[in-house]
Amino acid sequence: MGGNADYIAGYGYISLQRALDIARASDDGRVDPTINAYLERKLGEVWARVQAQPSSYVFTKEEFSLFNYYRARFGETDPIVVGAIARFWNRYHGGGGGS
Repeated sequence: MGGNADYIAGYGYISLQRALDIARASDDGRVDPTINAYLERKLGEVWARVQAQPSSYVFTKEEFSLFNYYRARFGETDPIVVGAIARFWNRYHGGGGGS
């Protein structure tokens, strides 16, 4: 399997969205450490892209879903965060299209 799937031991090849679904489905709030490590790694990659283009980067839908899962970590007033979220909503709900 290729594309947007990564191999996670115990789960096989899964997408970022599937890993988020698994994390959100945790009844007691404890996320499987392998899923958590995967999500943390992906979050680091996304945040690095945002920081590299702080005034222009636009999240993909999957990236925004991941970012939103960890949103409390970033605060509500950081101008880079506010701008990135606004660009996402403008692109996907403001008629800007996107992939």
